[in-house]
Amino acid sequence: MHRIVLTALFLLAGTAVALAASEADYKAAYAAADAANKEAGALRNQWTTTASMLAASKKAADAGDFDKAVDAAREAEELAKASIYQAKSEKELWKDMEIR
Repeated sequence: MHRIVLTALFLLAGTAVALAASEADYKAAYAAADAANKEAGALRNQWTTTASMLAASKKAADAGDFDKAVDAAREAEELAKASIYQAKSEKELWKDMEIR
């Protein structure tokens, strides 16, 4: 019974280590976020919160905290995608407004 418990604990510990983000994970996440932010810029709808999250991602990576850096980069990408959606939808939706 003890062997099974110890084996399970070692497997769980190995899984936790395997889930830690690497510098390559950070670079991939940051590149995706940066690309989305540039697309938002081309639509003239970059959000300042996106830039703040990109800066936080870079700062965390510079400190060697790649888990935090990847999380911030992914959040930045989501913010950029939301700003892209906003720009594209409002490009058409303004036509539906009723002028009184």
